[in-house]
Amino acid sequence: MEIKTYLNEQRLIVEEALARYMLAPQDGHDFFGPHIEAMRYSLFAGGKRIRPILCLSAAAAVGQRPHPDADLLPIACALECIHTYSLIHDDLPAMDNDDLRRGRPTSHILYGEAGAILAGDGLLTWAFDLLSDPATSLLPAEQKLSIIHHIARAAGSLGMVGGQALDIANENQSVAFTTLQGIHKSKTGALITASVLVGAIAAGATQSQQEALHHYGEKVGLAFQIVDDILNATATTEQLGKAAGSDASRGKATYPAFFGVDGSREMAREAVNEAVIALRGFDEKAEPLREIARYILARSH
Repeated sequence: MEIKTYLNEQRLIVEEALARYMLAPQDGHDFFGPHIEAMRYSLFAGGKRIRPILCLSAAAAVGQRPHPDADLLPIACALECIHTYSLIHDDLPAMDNDDLRRGRPTSHILYGEAGAILAGDGLLTWAFDLLSDPATSLLPAEQKLSIIHHIARAAGSLGMVGGQALDIANENQSVAFTTLQGIHKSKTGALITASVLVGAIAAGATQSQQEALHHYGEKVGLAFQIVDDILNATATTEQLGKAAGSDASRGKATYPAFFGVDGSREMAREAVNEAVIALRGFDEKAEPLREIARYILARSH
C-alpha cells in the first residue's frame, strides 16, 4: 500500500469529522464565540492527525467496524482534541515558550496566555463530552467506560501530564536514562498507545488482540518521540513549523543527547521493528498499522 495516500485519505475523514463534531459559534454559542474560536484556531491548524488515524487503523486491524461513524469517529476526534490541548499548553511561556506551531503563531501569541489556557481546557473537556455523549456513540456502556478510562489515564498525571511535569522538572539536569525513558513513555507514548488500544476496544478486540496492539502502540510511541528528538536537532524551523534546536537550548533530556543522532536512529529502527513484530498475529487488515510504523521512522517533519 502507498502509506502517504492512505494517511491523507484517513486525515480527510478525521478533518470532516472534526468539522462535524467541533463546537462552532454559529451553532447557537455566540456568547462564547471568542473562546470557541481560540479552540478552533489550534484544532484546525493542520497536523498529521496520527493519533486518530491510529485509532481508526487499529479498529480496522481487528476487522469489526459495524458503525464507524457512530462508534469510532467521536473517539478519534476526542483524541485529537486532547493532543491539541497538550500542544497549546506546551507552547505557553511557563512551559516551552514557543512562538510557532505548525508554521503559525501559537495560541497565546494571538489570544493571550489566559485565552490559550482556556482554549486548551476547553478542548480537553470537550473531548470527554464527545466520549460520553450518548448521541455520538452506539457502543455499549461497558465498552464506552473502558475507552474513557484508558484515555483519561493516558492523558493525566500517570501519562501525558505527568510526563510533561517530569520533562520540565529535569531541564538542564543530568538525568539517568531511566528518567528519559519515563518522560518519553508518559509525555508522548501514553496517548499514542491509548489511541491504538481504544480503537481496538471499540471494534470488539479480544484480550490477546488488545495486548498485542498495546505493545505495538508502546513501540510506535517510542519511535515517534525518538524521531521527534532527532528532527528537533537536525531539521530547520521551516521543516518543523516550530523553533528548531529548542530541545538543546532548553537543556531537555533527549535520545540524541544520550546516544547521538545515529545511535538514536538505530534505537527508533529497533522500536519500529518490534512494533511490526507485535502485529504478527494479524492479517492484511493490519497492514496500515505496519506501514504507519515504518512511516514514523522515515518522516522528515
